[in-house]
Amino acid sequence: MHLSRNHHQQLLDWAQAAAPSECCGILRGADRRIIALQRADNVAADSRRHFEIDPSALIAVHKNVRDGGIPLLGYFHSHPNGRAAPSADDASKAAPDGSIWLIIARGEITAWQPMVVDGQVTGFSPMALVLEG
Repeated sequence: MHLSRNHHQQLLDWAQAAAPSECCGILRGADRRIIALQRADNVAADSRRHFEIDPSALIAVHKNVRDGGIPLLGYFHSHPNGRAAPSADDASKAAPDGSIWLIIARGEITAWQPMVVDGQVTGFSPMALVLEG
């Protein structure tokens, strides 16, 4: 997964600004290259321990993609009091659609892809994150 240094810093800044709540948003791009980030409101009932991307932001992105916009590549969120790896809760909420996940925690960003067995996400496998620029 390729990420610009500017986007890397933006994600770290958003995570720090949102703490102690989780920040979250949408990754857009193609060919394993993140071209754009979109921060979204975290509408989870307990935003300090969970994230839920505002459904209106997701709908807007899907409409934009249908109209020829930058493809949806995946999602990001932070773990303000945890580690930069997916939680069991993340696996239970992930869709088996091949979306990439970035997780931000304690100044680190990691990339993950859901592992799917019989149409269900069973966990995540790590991906290399290459910083550019």
